[in-house]
Amino acid sequence: MTIEGVVMDVHPRAGTLPDRAMLANIPRLMTAYYTTRPDPAQREQRVAFGTSGHRGSALVGAFNEAHILAITQAICDYRRQQKIDGPLFLGIDTHALSESAFASALEVLAANGGDVMIDDRDGYTPTPVVSHAILTHNRGRTRGLADGIVVTPSHNPPEDGGFKYNPPHGGPADTHVTGWIQDQANRCLADGLAGVKRIPFERARRATTTHRHDYMGAYITDLGSVVDLEVVRGAQLSLAVDPLGGAGVHYWPIIGERYRLPMTVVSDAVDPTFSFMTLDWDGKIRMDCSSPYAMRRLIALKDRFDVAWACDTDHDRHGIVARSVGLLNPNHYLAVAISYLFSHRPAWPPGAGVGKTLVSSSMIDRVVARLGRPLLEVPVGFKWFVDGLVGASLGFGGEESAGASFLRRDGTVWTTDKDGIILGLLAAEMTAVTGRDPGELYRELTAEFGEYAYERIDAPATPEQKARLARLSPERSTASDLAGERITALLTTAPGNKAPIGGLKVVAPSGWFAARPSGTEDVYKLYAESFEGRDHLRRIQEEAQAIIQKVFREDQP
Repeated sequence: MTIEGVVMDVHPRAGTLPDRAMLANIPRLMTAYYTTRPDPAQREQRVAFGTSGHRGSALVGAFNEAHILAITQAICDYRRQQKIDGPLFLGIDTHALSESAFASALEVLAANGGDVMIDDRDGYTPTPVVSHAILTHNRGRTRGLADGIVVTPSHNPPEDGGFKYNPPHGGPADTHVTGWIQDQANRCLADGLAGVKRIPFERARRATTTHRHDYMGAYITDLGSVVDLEVVRGAQLSLAVDPLGGAGVHYWPIIGERYRLPMTVVSDAVDPTFSFMTLDWDGKIRMDCSSPYAMRRLIALKDRFDVAWACDTDHDRHGIVARSVGLLNPNHYLAVAISYLFSHRPAWPPGAGVGKTLVSSSMIDRVVARLGRPLLEVPVGFKWFVDGLVGASLGFGGEESAGASFLRRDGTVWTTDKDGIILGLLAAEMTAVTGRDPGELYRELTAEFGEYAYERIDAPATPEQKARLARLSPERSTASDLAGERITALLTTAPGNKAPIGGLKVVAPSGWFAARPSGTEDVYKLYAESFEGRDHLRRIQEEAQAIIQKVFREDQP
């Protein structure tokens, strides 16, 4: 579609399998990782921690060996400064660059002398499994605390790599931590890696400080404490999961076998080009389990299963496919999950609330109000939910981008990072318990609260345009009305914690929009919701886009 002169057309090949010419050239990518020397004088080639770590492609000098050596040394320096002397849990996903980045990181970690826990199967480790391992080790401890690194760019295209740090609370690091690590790493790059300690990879693997850890066994054995898998086993359901070639690919068969679940693993393929993925909206390969284009394979199977789900490459996000509706909008499933959990977890603290990002649907607000629970509305970023989950002041924390986690059944913390695995299994639990799939349960919510029209649009934006959008403030917006109604709020900070949102949210009585730059790709995100229907939503989007384009034109030569 076209809005105010900006073309947002869906690629003609979206939802179809890629041609061979569209696949990543893995040998070229790996060569670039080792041979390209990033120039720290160029902003695009410096270390930059977004909402979830440093990401980029080796092909453009944004994710190369030098970056990983510098970041890992900075993490080692940070650990010493903070007196974090327990083991560091190290996991990777299935992106092509992850194996090499793992090797580079281990060379530095071993040279610095700290204990490092690597997978005992030399396999892949989902993000929530690393969070679970950190919290399990640290439970009851005040010293010898563990932390972790996950090598993943999440659902980004195959050419990308990613590297993120989780401190002892087990969740994403806060901005003061990532800022320190980022600045230290960039100084190291500028100094030609002079301060990096490093030993050869084979020595690092054999080092007395490198230990093999049963990530899979520890996590899977504990799953019954967070999801009622006994009721799932006893139900007459047909379930399916598509790992999308990601880090949990070898977990799902073991989960099914251990808990005797009626679950089919749709595919166990692992391919660094991700050639089995259907193209996303823009014609790129992207393992986005919330995208109807990327999820075309599983959606086509919806009539064969009562409920199915997929996870992205590091398995911190979820996509739910119900027989009744197909792929659920992430907001719809978050609302259903909240409604179900707070009605079926009697051991949760009576004061435990719900955390949501301010770009998530207002349907969640209505559900939480009906439950009589506190609502914490924060900027985008799962880090904002960490303290609440650890202390159980939050029973559930979720983002509109299909990432969430929740407490164990006994009301204690499970993970402090997003967990797509338990959100998928929860869909099976609620279907078994209620006799209705998540799509049918959402219809019940709309009968109670009304039908909400919500949509997120991703559109191209240059780094300069993204910077302008991040600086957007109420004073720079001259709009007084939105879709025929008086604007009631212009927000640049989140109501729940007053933290900057890195963009702008505009609220009117019958709808709202928010705009913010992506922290990981050259796009901006426009979120909009109407309480009156699709036509009203389109009007909100058109007026929002006009405001954004005016911002983009400002200060141009």
